[in-house]
Amino acid sequence: MADEPSNGELGRLIESMRGDFHHTLGQLNARLDRLVSADVYAVEKAALAKDIGDLDKEVQGIKRQREQDAQQITQTRRWLVASVIIPMIGLALPVILFLVGGN
Repeated sequence: MADEPSNGELGRLIESMRGDFHHTLGQLNARLDRLVSADVYAVEKAALAKDIGDLDKEVQGIKRQREQDAQQITQTRRWLVASVIIPMIGLALPVILFLVGGN
């Protein structure tokens, strides 16, 4: 019986355990207060998904516009070569040949 704690010691141990338990519960409640509710999380997640979808549509539109611009530049170059440069070569070539052949 000498190793067994007295009633006073048991009471102090129980009070100490209660204090620790209440302190731990207080910490847990403080952490839970910082969490976002499932409803708010779902709403924010849906809004984020919508924003990402909108951005994806904008990026696709920009890509299409860049492709159209590249095609337009290619067509402009083709028109320039076909309507300006080739006729100029066609006009200048006989003159050059005439000058070279004349000497």
